Amino acid sequence: MNSSIKNILIKATQLLNGKKTSNEETSSYQRAKQSRELIIAWKRNFKNLLLITVGIFSASFGFKGFLLTNDFIDGGATGISLLLAAITEIPLYVLIIGVNLPFILLGYKIMGKRFAIKTALAIVGLALCVAIVPFPNVTNDDLLVAVFGGFFLGAGIGLSIRGGAVIDGTEILAIYLSRRFSTTIGDIIILINIVIFSFAAYLLSIEIALYSMITYIAASKTLDFVIEGIEEYIGVTIISSQSNRIREMILDKLGRGVTIYKGQGGYIKDGAARDLDIIYTVITRLELNKLNTEIEKIESNTFMVMNSIKDIRGGMIKKRPLKH
Repeated sequence: MNSSIKNILIKATQLLNGKKTSNEETSSYQRAKQSRELIIAWKRNFKNLLLITVGIFSASFGFKGFLLTNDFIDGGATGISLLLAAITEIPLYVLIIGVNLPFILLGYKIMGKRFAIKTALAIVGLALCVAIVPFPNVTNDDLLVAVFGGFFLGAGIGLSIRGGAVIDGTEILAIYLSRRFSTTIGDIIILINIVIFSFAAYLLSIEIALYSMITYIAASKTLDFVIEGIEEYIGVTIISSQSNRIREMILDKLGRGVTIYKGQGGYIKDGAARDLDIIYTVITRLELNKLNTEIEKIESNTFMVMNSIKDIRGGMIKKRPLKH
């Protein structure tokens, strides 16, 4: 029988029996895959939108509820906007857009179109919120204004960054200058803020400049807290002759996942390299003491390397430890 006729008969039989052909199965799989990817994308976009929206309202509350009515400033582009608002008659919402516009264009150049669009929308949203939404003046106590104004402003900036946008363009400028002059982003931000606070001391007063530094510190610490999360994670690399026992201990007593790397000992006396199982795990800072204690019980001279981790996703790390 001709093979093509045979294939046609097989497909016809499958259709009569209610079975899908391989092409139909592939098409169904592709549709399911596309549907899943679309759902993931929508969930991610909704989460980002929610984070940016909450960030905008938090920053606006910090502006109008604390800083603006007391002529306090912050660092970065927001600080420049507040400083100009304090010494001119230009509304803050206009200055927010005007000061950040060059940073948006710079972000388009170095970060891409999508990032620039999200940042532009976030900054416009912040300006509209400042212009339209009424916020009460919470307090006139200088210390409370400095601390809590910085707190709400830092939380707003951090939440926006979590959502994939920025409402303060200083970070974009710092990234650009660090690439041009081979320096760190932190150093660039410090230099920018020294200039801003120097102008504040000259144009406003030294006292306001000093309180504004407290605002900046509060905003920076809150920003770090929001971005890095409540728990600080530690990546631990463990090299030991008792790697199997240590692996079981981490799984059973800490409830954490491990990754095993195959390696060789580099400190060789007799000319023969020794094969090693290298363990890598991620734990929280609070669990580090327990890990050290349990490893000490197994092997006192275990070699360990620990590194701070800014953020993680997936795996077993989000689960609660099995035993305490």
